[in-house]
Amino acid sequence: MATLPASDFVEPLVTVEEYLHTVYEPECDYVDGRIEERNVGEHDHGYLQALLSHLFLSNRKDWGVRAVTDVRTQVKRTRFRCPDVSILRADAPREQIISHPPLIAIEILSPEDRWSRMQEKIDDYVDFGVENIWILDPETRQAWTADRTGTHPFEGGELTVAGTPIRVVLGDLFAELDPA
Repeated sequence: MATLPASDFVEPLVTVEEYLHTVYEPECDYVDGRIEERNVGEHDHGYLQALLSHLFLSNRKDWGVRAVTDVRTQVKRTRFRCPDVSILRADAPREQIISHPPLIAIEILSPEDRWSRMQEKIDDYVDFGVENIWILDPETRQAWTADRTGTHPFEGGELTVAGTPIRVVLGDLFAELDPA
């Protein structure tokens, strides 16, 4: 029996409806009919995600925000991304699938992540209207911010959001990853 060469293989497409009615463990992105697995499951990734969530939840009243993790976000008609952490304004609509740009989309890199794939996510967030995009690497203890002007290595000590009291001290955050 003949088989198609690998270059001729076309993966089957999944409809938006199928994606929305399927549970993925862990949650997956959906890009124009393709299911894209996310690199999660390692300690530092999960711990940094938990630390960020806790920080935003602990300050939710003072900062006027809500934090959610791994929630499907419809960035285009046929594209859904699941930021590691989404920070929503306290008065943002409570949607089971986010369809309004969050205040901040946070992605945490895993060792297997490719920057080209991360850039596609960043482009989707920018096109969707997310004004604050943070990318954190727990392994190298580096951070980047992204916006309409591009992706920029973050050199400061605190990640902030203009016009808000939000302050995330990176040194303190990354220090939590160190063994006690």
